[in-house]
Amino acid sequence: MKILKQIIAEIKNTKDEDTHQLQGLILRYICYAPKMPLRIFQENLLERAEKNKLKVYDEYFSGQDLTFQAFKWGKGTRKILLTHGWGSKAADLYEIIMALEQIENVEVIAFDAPGNGASEGELSSLLLFVEGVKAIVAQYGIPEVTIGHSLGATANIMALEQLKIHPKQIISIAPLIDLGKNFEASMDAIDIHKSIQHTFFENFEERFKKPVSKYNLVDWSAFTTDASKHWVAYDENDLVSPRSYINAFLNSNPAIGSINYIGAGHERIIKSSAMIENVIKIIG
Repeated sequence: MKILKQIIAEIKNTKDEDTHQLQGLILRYICYAPKMPLRIFQENLLERAEKNKLKVYDEYFSGQDLTFQAFKWGKGTRKILLTHGWGSKAADLYEIIMALEQIENVEVIAFDAPGNGASEGELSSLLLFVEGVKAIVAQYGIPEVTIGHSLGATANIMALEQLKIHPKQIISIAPLIDLGKNFEASMDAIDIHKSIQHTFFENFEERFKKPVSKYNLVDWSAFTTDASKHWVAYDENDLVSPRSYINAFLNSNPAIGSINYIGAGHERIIKSSAMIENVIKIIG
């Protein structure tokens, strides 16, 4: 968190003029994923895992390959892929992984996305998460089940759509629906003027070759058929992925099942015993 606080302090000192320097700082603010140290029980979880280092190409920041860390528990035939959220890591899904290990014949796979956890990368993005998912599928095979939290849920949906593969079950926990609105909220939180935000979004489109509006799950029609069952867990009071966005996504995809875990919170919903119990029932 120290680095993020430094970036915010620099923005506040330079935000009165829309300069190239300020826009660079805003990009770092938006794309820097805070890193929290592992706790003892998380270290123990990773020590039990079979580890592998994979690579993805970072087209938009460093222009080079980034190594990221993958973990696997179990040797079963039922592959389950977990993708963590922004500023998180595989070990933060500890409670879910522990529960999944109790299912017979499973192989549980998780990873630290580039720029997150123990993986390489100064900055990260949804696109790097997506490339990470695709690299995992290439290495381990098509999963029977995907589970994603927050930005990880968004990355799973986009990666599977691009790969044109359909797991039997997709589970999205507090999915981040509208990336642009999330960016706006982040900039509003430190009082960045709307005109400067407008420049940021113009620069985003130039850098990533698409407007940020293209990263809105409401416009993605993936997995609304019987090819994959899709289930969403959310909290109607979630401020990071607000109810209105979740409702818009669910209304545009009526085949998706969902449960509202009121009071679970955006970050802590992955630790909800009620939510995890339902995940295990759904997987069967």
